[in-house]
Amino acid sequence: MITLTENTITAVGRFISSSEKPTAGLRIAVTDGGCSGLQYGLKLEETQKEDDTVVDCGVVKLFIDAESFPMLGGISVDFLDGLDGSGFKFTNPNATKSCACGTSFSTEENGGSAKTCS
Repeated sequence: MITLTENTITAVGRFISSSEKPTAGLRIAVTDGGCSGLQYGLKLEETQKEDDTVVDCGVVKLFIDAESFPMLGGISVDFLDGLDGSGFKFTNPNATKSCACGTSFSTEENGGSAKTCS
């Protein structure tokens, strides 16, 4: 399950309504990069791809490719807007390690160490 907060849905709705291109939804993807090995990518999409998993969040439809989907199960996405700036915050239970800025991560499968509970 993927959760978008109300702030995220509102922000993405604003981005969609101000887009000059027709928009079918928001793509969330995981790609190589960042200081921890993987990073999140967000992009407005005109159409969904054949192998996408589609998550309907009311105003927003999420498109997730088959490779990214296993790393995004249980993720929560929030949109923060404050004095320090604005942006998306990802809370991902699959991440075993992340960088200080919170924009890249790794999982146990791609070299991160599993967290132990105490």
